[in-house]
Order: sequence, then structure tokens, then C-alpha cells
Amino acid sequence: MKPRRRSVLRSLLAAPPAIVVAGSSTHVWAQVSELAPTPACESVAQPTIRQTEGPFFRPNSPRRSDLTGDGGPQQRFSLRGFVLDTRCRPVPGAMVEIWHADERGEYDNSGYRWRAHQFADEAGRWGFDTILTQHYSFRTAHYHFRVQRPVGEVLATQLYFPDHPRNSRDRLFDPRLVMSLSDDRSAGRFDFILAGGQ
Repeated sequence: MKPRRRSVLRSLLAAPPAIVVAGSSTHVWAQVSELAPTPACESVAQPTIRQTEGPFFRPNSPRRSDLTGDGGPQQRFSLRGFVLDTRCRPVPGAMVEIWHADERGEYDNSGYRWRAHQFADEAGRWGFDTILTQHYSFRTAHYHFRVQRPVGEVLATQLYFPDHPRNSRDRLFDPRLVMSLSDDRSAGRFDFILAGGQ
């Protein structure tokens, strides 16, 4: 019997990732492999919706997966997932870029604190270890992302927490961009679906 795509993705998530070498990484991937795919991707999927980059994007972020070097005592948070096409196939080599506010809801607009990029591995996996971002002004807590296949247009979007108290007051919040969270809320999963490709 042909394995279902969801079981294939689960086995790929559980395998040791090539893109992250931190000591706790394998444990985090094991946690995330138990989370439901977000969004579900069985055979055909709609592309991830776009959202504004906002005013705080900066180009030329460093290539890294661990942003916690200067995090101090701040609560850690890991983000993991796949980059897939609309037929739910991995997109190896896709660039995934993250930036977000710090524990006070502020962005580093002069340096690259809480900014990074990496490339999805052969299974389409991506992952960052960072801190728990905070809300600010009229915005709920969120992480900014830019995702791009090796040749193709950029997907700019944002990821959200499922039950943040400010979600309902944020006009940009979209439930289609909500992460799945681990039981201890230390990790989130989201699978980006890119349009285009063959």
C-alpha cells in the first residue's frame, strides 16, 4: 500500500535534520513531528497567503538557524516546518528568512538581532531557534517570514499564535497563518506552500 503523504512528512520531520546542528535540535524536531501539519497537505494545497513585510524588514540578514546567542534569560521558542509546492512536494533549497520583535515588542532596526535566513534541506525542512516574540501597539504577537524557491517570486507573510489575546484586535491577523504549538508551547510548526513550480 502506498504511504500517505502525511505519514511521509511525519517520518521526514522525525529524521535528523541537516539544516540545524544545535544539540537540542533533534529533540525539537521530534516534538514538532507530533504536531498536525499546518496547513494540512495531502495531495493538493492552496498557496500560503501573503501578508505585508511591514516597515521593519532589512535585507542581507545573516545565514543561521540559532538566533539565541544574545537572548539572555528570555523565553526560547523554536519554529519548524516544511517548504512545499501546491502538490505537497518538498522545495529543496528554498530560502526562508525570519525577523521579529524582541521581548519588549521592539525591532532591531540598526543591526541583525532577531533576524536570520537559511535554506531548506533536501526534504524541504526549515527551522529556527529564537525567543518568544511579544505584541506591540496594535499588533498581536507574530513572526515575519520571506520564503522563496531557488528561482521564483518571494512569498512575504506572517505567522501567529492560536490563542493570543490580541488576535481579535489585530486587523492583519489571519487564522490561516496560525502555527500548531507543542504541548509545552516551546515550539511551533508551519508548512509554507509556494505557488508555481512543475
